[in-house]
Amino acid sequence: MKLCLVAHFAYGAALGGMHGHIGGVEWQTNLLAKWLAPQGHSVSLVTWDEGQKEEAFIEGVRLIKLCKQNGGLPWLRFFYPRWTSLNRALSRADADLYYQNCAEYVTGQVALWCRRHRRRFVYSVASDPDCDPKLPELKTLRERLLYRYGLNAADRIIVQTRKQQEMLSRGFGLESSVLPMPCPGPSDDQFHHMARNAERPFRVGWAGRIAPVKRLEFLLDVADRLPAVSFQVAGKPDAKDNYLENLTARMRALPNVTFLGPIPRPRIPKLYERSSIFCCTSAFEGLPNTFLEAWSYGLPIVSTVDPDQLITSRRLGYKVDTPAEFAESIQSLKEDPAAWREMSANARRYYRENHSSEPAMRRFMTMFEEVIQNEGLKR
Repeated sequence: MKLCLVAHFAYGAALGGMHGHIGGVEWQTNLLAKWLAPQGHSVSLVTWDEGQKEEAFIEGVRLIKLCKQNGGLPWLRFFYPRWTSLNRALSRADADLYYQNCAEYVTGQVALWCRRHRRRFVYSVASDPDCDPKLPELKTLRERLLYRYGLNAADRIIVQTRKQQEMLSRGFGLESSVLPMPCPGPSDDQFHHMARNAERPFRVGWAGRIAPVKRLEFLLDVADRLPAVSFQVAGKPDAKDNYLENLTARMRALPNVTFLGPIPRPRIPKLYERSSIFCCTSAFEGLPNTFLEAWSYGLPIVSTVDPDQLITSRRLGYKVDTPAEFAESIQSLKEDPAAWREMSANARRYYRENHSSEPAMRRFMTMFEEVIQNEGLKR
């Protein structure tokens, strides 16, 4: 197959995660690209111009650059050079199928190009708001119109959870396919070796973008209630503003909180290895990549969100709503080793059965093959 994956911010992930914006979308798209290329497929990855050459190959993936993110004049850059450079990049990729993840105006731009050039387009939902007909995360009418067009024009829509599938059906009248996202993790031998040698103190881990939607302040409220528990926080701020300054001041004032700042991708496994449980304080999520990574290391999760009630129904941790419930759940896991071991085993088992790289990636590859071969899809 000739495949083109469009992820404007994925250049940093393609280089190994040492710089640039790298969220779950960028990392998963990069992993998918680098898994597909060795299978014999021609894979292109379209990203912003961040100083790289016009084209480059990284681990068999052809990188095609767009314009610079802030190139052009403010009132014109949406059309030139952003849209024009995207059309040019899509043409250069000359793929059978184009794939894009996350709700944005780009969804509609890619879909429109594919419709005009009779190519296949697969869209992947990144988070629950992508499936909400109100589109609360898309702030302008232009973004909402283009995203709606792309959603309706897609030959196939991928979702992470049954909840998202139901939201799309109810809110947009669209069908979708639930595909577990792939996530590399330690092998069974590595995991068992870590388990045998685990004499770490009890620590709570948190990782993510430092942005209001992630609600790090919620975790700091919990840390304040549990002075005897160590918390380690890793993350990169979306921007330097009063929100970040206030959080930084609070973390400095809490002796049981260690702020690690942004961690280079190769060092992320150390965060999970040093943690006993992982926490999520977000207002909303899809199925976060950090959940999959934590489960791959056998970490129970205490979270304010519970995708498809996985945490509750499979005993992978605790779903909580308030700082008091959060603190109680953490204390319970700390004081009950038998419960921790049960949830840890459940987490590792769930990861292996659903999100380990090889089976998850093959599901994506099979879907791409089906979309390309199916003549009855949208044109």
